[in-house]
Amino acid sequence: MKKLIKMSFDPGNYPVIISVSLLFLRIIAGSFMLTHGYGKFLMLTGDGPIQFADPIGIGVTASLVLAVLAEFICSMLLILGLATRYAVIPLLTTMLVAALIVHASDPFMNKELALLYATIFVFIGVTGAGKYSVDRYISEKIVL
Repeated sequence: MKKLIKMSFDPGNYPVIISVSLLFLRIIAGSFMLTHGYGKFLMLTGDGPIQFADPIGIGVTASLVLAVLAEFICSMLLILGLATRYAVIPLLTTMLVAALIVHASDPFMNKELALLYATIFVFIGVTGAGKYSVDRYISEKIVL
């Protein structure tokens, strides 16, 4: 079990320039996505009726909760480099739903941004957070 946890939080063993690049990529992508999530978070915690799309048929409130979880909570985790490989899964899923379901019949230019985010999230998920992350601290504290 410890080995699985250690692998999950493995930040990768990269040169400084790669780790700095991953740090900037995480901060930029996470911050940009956070701006989308913050508006949805306010919508979720507001007093008025929820008006949100239901692209996968689970209900308006559930769809909004999942979007807030991904775009607000997971974006903050991504910025910190905390549970990075897990945090990109909801972010990637949300971007794929946006590109392939919400904008399915739209021209490519309407899908482009969501697909670009999805590509970034796949890259970060594969590489890990890099040296400058909370994941590194957690990984170093787990002794096998």
